[in-house]
Amino acid sequence: MMRSKAVSITALLGATALTLAACSSGATPGASETGGSTDEAVSTTVFKVAFNQQPTHPQYVAIDAMGDRIKERTNGAYDLEVFPNETLGAQKETIELVQSGTIEFAMVAAPLLENYNPDFVVFNLPFTFDSQDHQRETTNDPEIVSELYASLDDQDLRVLGSFHGGIRSMYNATKPIETPADMEGMKIRVIESETNIEMMKLMGATGTPMGMGDVYTAIQSGVIDGAENNELTYSGVKHSEVAPYYSYTKHLMLPDYLITNPAVMDGLPEDVQEIFAEEIATAIEEEGDLWKTQIDVAKQDAIDAGAKFNEVDEEAFAEAIAPLTQSKLTNDFIKDIHAKVRAAAE
Repeated sequence: MMRSKAVSITALLGATALTLAACSSGATPGASETGGSTDEAVSTTVFKVAFNQQPTHPQYVAIDAMGDRIKERTNGAYDLEVFPNETLGAQKETIELVQSGTIEFAMVAAPLLENYNPDFVVFNLPFTFDSQDHQRETTNDPEIVSELYASLDDQDLRVLGSFHGGIRSMYNATKPIETPADMEGMKIRVIESETNIEMMKLMGATGTPMGMGDVYTAIQSGVIDGAENNELTYSGVKHSEVAPYYSYTKHLMLPDYLITNPAVMDGLPEDVQEIFAEEIATAIEEEGDLWKTQIDVAKQDAIDAGAKFNEVDEEAFAEAIAPLTQSKLTNDFIKDIHAKVRAAAE
């Protein structure tokens, strides 16, 4: 593990823990396996984590391993159970479940948080990050993100950490895409946010918000023509079977956020909050390493399933999407965040 990054996210979450402790409600989150009070030799409080993809995904693997470490470090008092494949609902629904306290954690795509605070758009714009490492470092840097991530407290949401969500490109059932003109008339699934819908319009298509679990059937039946996502997801959820043309537009590098209800962390002892902070930092590092080893395998699996990968006119897509960034940086707060992120890449 790269300690500098781990210390950074631990500092961010440590600050979160102090803020939460100041407004503790004394609630006891989670579900006890024995039904009794939490005791290191008797009872384990198990927190539910909602996840929308398969158990082989780097985020699932990293969070599941994080749960094992938390259980060990708390002598069995706390554990995590990760529910994959939208078992607990689509991401939009799981955000609401976190708000209500029905579940404790969820991994959600960054654009969804724009629906709760438009300032979250700052990390959802095209060509914001130059690399996976650049994204991870800046979106977990307390000096850049602390205020933004705490801004949802009054809506019973808080970001605990930013994970890599892959580099997104276009895929469809009809033909290779080389320029924006090739996308004219296409209906493409996007994550539900106005920014993504606007971006798709600039690229020549119509953005259609939809939960991940519905995409395969929607492409297969012709309700939509395709979607946009990274190679790992494309292969893992078998979209290569119904949309064999994968075109490297590389238009977005979105983070995925591990979110909770502030009352969850608020209800933990301070030493346990620190353990969670440290283990989230470790999980972020591990997930990043897993991405780097799994992408090539996923691409080959998709090719074996009949997928065809092609390069595109990158300049044409960059030019088409460029107006979106300036139109979305609408206040000094997010302009400052965006400038710090870009400066870190130089």
